[in-house]
Amino acid sequence: MSTYDVAIIGSGPGGYVAAIRCAQLGMKTAIIEKYNVLGGTCLNVGCIPSKALLDSSHHYEEAIKHFEDHGIEIPGDIKVNFKKMVERKASVVEQTTKGIEFLMNKNKIDVFTGMGAFKDATHIEITEGEKKQTIEAKNTIIATGSKPATLPFIKLDKERIITSTEALSLKEIPKHLVVIGGGVIGLELGQVYRRLGADVSVVEYMDRIIPTMDAAQSKELMKAMKKQGVKFYLSHKVSAVSKKGKEVTITATDKKDKEVTFKGDYCLVSVGRKPYTDGLKVENAGVKITERGMIDVNDHLQTNIKNIYAIGDVVRGAMLAHKASEEGTLVAEIIAGQKPHIDYNLIPGVVYTWPEVASVGKTEEQLKDANVEYKAGQFPMRALGRSRASGDIDGFVKILSDKTTDEVLGVHMVGARVADLIAEAVVAMEFRASAEDIARMSHAHPTYAEAVKEAALAATDDRALHI
Repeated sequence: MSTYDVAIIGSGPGGYVAAIRCAQLGMKTAIIEKYNVLGGTCLNVGCIPSKALLDSSHHYEEAIKHFEDHGIEIPGDIKVNFKKMVERKASVVEQTTKGIEFLMNKNKIDVFTGMGAFKDATHIEITEGEKKQTIEAKNTIIATGSKPATLPFIKLDKERIITSTEALSLKEIPKHLVVIGGGVIGLELGQVYRRLGADVSVVEYMDRIIPTMDAAQSKELMKAMKKQGVKFYLSHKVSAVSKKGKEVTITATDKKDKEVTFKGDYCLVSVGRKPYTDGLKVENAGVKITERGMIDVNDHLQTNIKNIYAIGDVVRGAMLAHKASEEGTLVAEIIAGQKPHIDYNLIPGVVYTWPEVASVGKTEEQLKDANVEYKAGQFPMRALGRSRASGDIDGFVKILSDKTTDEVLGVHMVGARVADLIAEAVVAMEFRASAEDIARMSHAHPTYAEAVKEAALAATDDRALHI
């Protein structure tokens, strides 16, 4: 029987990063993955394939709608080769997962393929088909992630009534895609298929899309996506979903309790994700699971069993790949006797639609609820020379700072490349910068980043220069 200092169950962005950091710190490390490819949901059926389709569909939309504005004329009709687009997505995924294999080999991490299940607190049985083997682990990190959630009355057939997993590998472009849920995943995939010619209707229970982000971002993104042709039905409670042949019928009630029916050829159920612990047999190790199905952990991501930890989507907090990676690093360093930390307030959230949406820190609603006195500075992207040059004029940057100390409390962006731009805000807030600090930093011209400086100026005695 092989013995390891650390065994990680799950090879997503939390698990594989934890494995690498453990190996870097000199620990004998094993990683267990039930599928025959590494990378977990993010690399295989989440972050990476969705961004590949978003980028491909964006190129197509630019070609049919905006190339002419730039003086680019293409003779003949521009057509979508959807099969090739999906094949490219698969190629990007394969390249990325192969990269994880390379990193496991480079760091001398033993990879086991099969379902990992606890026999007790220090022994894990790995089952692959008829083959079973057991390893011993002084410490174990559970990194089994999450899977798409659904509603109790919806029967997913994974053909017409689908989750994000199936939406990434359709054989055709839908005629009418009905998306249940106006969160990140539903909006991203809805935009992909809208660009490719599908009618897209988003049915959302709350009174706004991306409800966990700042209300101004919700409003701005919906305005932009409406211009692109996406239809929104807010404050609608879905009560039934049925399929007859190739037609799916969605029944909902609006805020006036009036019944509304939507018909489409595909229905994407995008109502969030839930922790995945199936087959782990954590009860054999004595690990506690919460009522919501999450692994119960303390502030050090340690379960009630001292040598077993859990990270990522399977524990409390935002279900974000980069959050899982940070937690993987943290746990590895804790096991090694170090004293790392994570400031969960400074983990950014991003929506990869176009315009992109990015946030870090507190929203205006949260500051109001907490009775925190604050200043707000906002700057529109359309006032930037760089935005006008590229034609990406939707969006804004908003900075919230403490009314007394001027410390930045939250930064919220909508616009081109804000998924990358949000890192500036994270750095500033990590070092407890004030709005004045950001306002006095030189930003290259012309760039989208100038909107951050201008928003900081606006938050500092309303000093924005270009509005």
